[in-house]
Amino acid sequence: MDIVQRLVAEKPAVIFSKSSCCMSHSIRSLICSFGANPAIYEIDRIPNGQQIERALLQLGCRPSVPAVFIGQEFIGGADEVMTLQVKSKLVPLLIRAKAIWLWNGN
Repeated sequence: MDIVQRLVAEKPAVIFSKSSCCMSHSIRSLICSFGANPAIYEIDRIPNGQQIERALLQLGCRPSVPAVFIGQEFIGGADEVMTLQVKSKLVPLLIRAKAIWLWNGN
């Protein structure tokens, strides 16, 4: 889990994904649509991807991707991110983490 913690500490928003996962792509597009520039780690394309996937599963992310961290906190997968969005809580979370600076909502 140390590797996940080190990677998450580098940016205010981090997404672990797989290149073939459509939900990972959707969550990435959603977060980027607010002006955030998350670190994206496609675990099927990096050398230690299997180790990272095991750590994500230990954190409780099922399926293992997408796994979203905002402000160094594990948010969850696609369902949790979409729930935050529907409840209008995703943008304030991104602002608090300094992943985005301002949002006009238009």
